[in-house]
Order: sequence, then C-alpha cells, then structure tokens
Amino acid sequence: MKNLAIIKDFPQHDLMKDYFLDAVTKYGENTVFFRQEEREGKKISHSLSYHEFWEEIHRFGAGLIHLGLQGKRVALIGFNSYEWVLTFLAVLCGVGVIVPLDKELTEEDVRRSLMRAKCDAVLFDAKHQELMRTLSEENFCGIQHFISTKKLSEKFPSIREIEELGSLALTKGDAFSSYAPDPDEMACLVFTSGTTSTSKAVMLSNRNLSTVLFDLLRTEEFFPTDRNLIFLPLHHTFGFMGLMVILCNGATNVFCDGLRYIQKNLKDYQITTFIGVPLLLEAMYRNIWKAVEKRGMTKKVQSGLKMSKALLKIGIDARKKIFRPLLAELGGALRFVISGASSLSKEAAEGFNDFGILTVQGYGLTETSPALTSENRDHIRYGSVGLPMPSVEITIENAGEDGIGEIVARGNNVMLGYYEMEEETAKVIRDGKFYTGDLGRLDEDGYLFVTGRKKNVIVLKNGKNIYPEELEERLSKLPFVSEVMVYGKDKEDDLLVSAKIVYSKEYFKENAPEKSEAEIGAWIKEEIAKINEFLPAYQHIKNLVIQTAPLSKTSTAKVKRQEEIAKGDA
Repeated sequence: MKNLAIIKDFPQHDLMKDYFLDAVTKYGENTVFFRQEEREGKKISHSLSYHEFWEEIHRFGAGLIHLGLQGKRVALIGFNSYEWVLTFLAVLCGVGVIVPLDKELTEEDVRRSLMRAKCDAVLFDAKHQELMRTLSEENFCGIQHFISTKKLSEKFPSIREIEELGSLALTKGDAFSSYAPDPDEMACLVFTSGTTSTSKAVMLSNRNLSTVLFDLLRTEEFFPTDRNLIFLPLHHTFGFMGLMVILCNGATNVFCDGLRYIQKNLKDYQITTFIGVPLLLEAMYRNIWKAVEKRGMTKKVQSGLKMSKALLKIGIDARKKIFRPLLAELGGALRFVISGASSLSKEAAEGFNDFGILTVQGYGLTETSPALTSENRDHIRYGSVGLPMPSVEITIENAGEDGIGEIVARGNNVMLGYYEMEEETAKVIRDGKFYTGDLGRLDEDGYLFVTGRKKNVIVLKNGKNIYPEELEERLSKLPFVSEVMVYGKDKEDDLLVSAKIVYSKEYFKENAPEKSEAEIGAWIKEEIAKINEFLPAYQHIKNLVIQTAPLSKTSTAKVKRQEEIAKGDA
C-alpha cells in the first residue's frame, strides 16, 4: 500500500498540548489572531501573539481547575470565536475532557447532549444565554458551572472573571502546566452529525488526535507567514483539527465574518490559506467563471490556460502572473485550499489548480479524528480523495467486480469507541479495524476513490447497484443546478431512481427571464431526459422533484438524506 509522501520533518508527541507548546516556543512573537474593526470611520487593528495567547490559556485553564474541573467534562457551544478556541485549548491542554457542541442544535438536542455527555460545566455565548439560564435554574443534570464567553449578566461568570481566579490560583501552584493525562484516555467527546441515524458520541483520545495532527504537519505545507481564514464550524473535527495544523505552523488566523463576507475577508486580510467544503468552493469557482464571462474574457482565459499548462511542462510557472485579474476575485493572495467533508468536483479542483491555487482534498470521519487520506502538493489525482495518511492503513473489503467495496481503516487515529454504546462500537470496530460504512475503490497507485455510503446505495430488484453520489456529480455539472440529491423511492416491490434538484433562480433570471416556473420545470425535465440517454437503462432518473428551497444540511454542508426522503415531496 502506498501512503502520502512526507514532505517535512516534525517532532512527534503523544499529547496535543505538546504540539501547541512547540509552536509557542518557536513562533511566540508571531500573530496568532488578527482582526480589524471600524470606529468613527477609522480602521483599528487588533492582534495577539502566540505567547500572549498561551498566557491567557494558562490563566483560564488554572481558573477552571480552581473551580474543581480538573479531569471533568466541559461542554462548549457557540459561534466560531477567539473565546471558543481559547476554551477548547485550555480544556484540552490542561483541564479535562472537552465536549464541543453544534451551535445550531435545538434546545431539546442541547439538553440531550449535555445529559448524555454527563458534563460538569458549560461554556456558551450570547445566543445560548436564555437556554443556559433555564438550565441553571433547573439545576439540569447537576451541572455545576455555567460560564459565558463574554460578560452577559451578573448571573454567569465570564471567561475574563475565571481568568482572574486563575491568576490568583497560579500564585499558589500550577496544576495546569503539570497536568499530564494518559494519551489513551478520552480527551474529547464529539457528537456525530447524525445524518443517517441518531447521533453518536465519539470518544477521541490525545493519541487519536495527535496521530492525525502529526501526519498533517508532515504532509501539508503551511508557513508562519500564512494568513488563514477560519470558516468551518470548529465544533466539528475537520474544523478544529484544520485549525490546529495552522496554529502549529505559527500562522495568523482571522475569523470569517460570515458566508456573504468571504470574498471581502479574503481581500481585506490578504488570506493565503482556506479550509472549506465542496459546496462553497464549487460556488466560488463558478463565480470566477461568471466574472470571466461578464467581462467577455472567456477566450482570453482559455488561451491563458493552454499557455500556462505548456509553460509548466518546461518548468515555468506563470499562473499567478497570467491569472492575476482572476485571482484578485479571491483576494489576490490565496495560495492553498483544502477541501473536505464530501467530494469536491473534478472541475473545481482542477480549475483552482490550473489558476495557481494549490487545491487538495481529503477524506475521513469523526470516528477517525478525522483524516484517513489526503492529497498534497506532490500527489494529486482528480476524482480521488488522495492517498492514505502515513499512519493509516486502508483496505477495501467485500469488493465487487468493479473493485468497489467497504472502506476499512486501521491506525492510532481510530476512536476509542462510541460513548456508552458498546454494541454500536462493536459493529464498526472489529479486529482492530474500523469499518467506515463508506464504499470506494483503490486504484493501481493506491489512491482512494469514494463512491458513496453503504446506506445510500440503491439496490434494484434486478440486483443492480446504483451509487447516488456518482449520478449527483454528473447532475451537479448542469449550470442551473444549485443542489442535487439522488435516492431510491419505493414503488411497489422495487425502487424508483429519483432526484431532487434545487435550481438557481439567478441562472434563469440571467439566461431565460421570460420562462415561468412551470416552463422552467418542463425545461429541466427535458435536460434530465437528455442525460438519461447517456446512462444505462437501470440508472435512468425516472422521478424528479424540482424546487428552489435548499436541501436540509448539517453544519458541514452534508445533505440530511433521510430527512429529505421523509418529506412528502420526495
């Protein structure tokens, strides 16, 4: 089996704390977080060094220990923020077990998660203040401490007030710095998004997380001079592990102001690195070409692509110069993009790379901390999710004639198990191997191609298997398609291959403003009929749902398939 190439050396540790301390030692004077705000028409810059950040982590962690939370479970819920990262690292590095929760959870789900995780304290932001007030008054699950990220009321102490307690406590001893947990004990309890079933609580250890961090640090190239835009939700393993890689390279981080401000943030902060999801990256790529077409530059850009590819063959990289006007649409400084959570279209991946922005993708699950495979600057194969990470072994089990079978992984990054769910754990971890529930194949060079989820496969009465993701990729290339989901709809004793298509209102406004909704629907059906002509008969899409309302998604933009199928219009 071929693994992803190691491109640089890095010291190895068993604890996440030690990786971050290495960064503080090496890059202490670098800016770790940076932001700008306007006051009375003037831009005011705020920055914090790695040394200053660690000192605050130290004080806050000591304050939490003073409250009696060492070795205990601390839940964290809120929007991406400096205080979120501060809390996460303080608990992980010297307090106890961190339990990051999705900020979009309903009140019922928050209650359920806190109850299942048996948390001793909760850190929360303004959005969750009223819920926390109610929970504290109920003495919910015996939670002892409710702490707000910023001062919201006299009822709840804030992070700053806990830091003050920590400063006093440190004059009497430093239990925070001396905290050295067993690397194989639970350090992080993460709830899965539950897109296919009830969410599970995944137990991750320091060794699980540090195995992935070590691999990423050795195989992906970041620099202390990089400026990273934090966009992905940090409660997700992909989000916080991506941030950890950036932090351990001494780079500067900026919090995204929101989806509609991404382009502005890229420009204002001269962002060089970005970790995102396919839905967003594909939209960004389409917008570049829209701008090209509006300016009447299509032929010029196509000529530039031919020229740059010819120059690359003789060792000359002129992409940044040739495509400078296009790259300005993305701020002008962006050099490296990582995509994850689901498959990035070949068109977008290849397109970004052709324009001179190194774009790679990887694959993994919460249960694997999360990375299993990745591409890097030396190993890119479009359509694949890269090669296994250096510490990971990937096999395909029960493969069919097409080489497609279940993706199975082995490595120190595999979770300890599902919390208080031994039977569910036994279903996915057998003989030291983790059965992902995903389907895929390995090519002759060891690159992994993910074809779909076992649970999503449409098995027809005639025995034919249809992988929805493959059809979705084909349909998503249609210019009017914003989102698409392929599924099997029950019909008598068989399944009907069906598709939900969310079409772009903007596309028809620009290209066919005279069409009514009914005419648009009829036209889309004709386009799908044309695609059917190029598909085997058993793959023909025979049931179509056309809408403008977006599909239900998780916080990492994965479609909630079962929820969509359960809707009456499916």
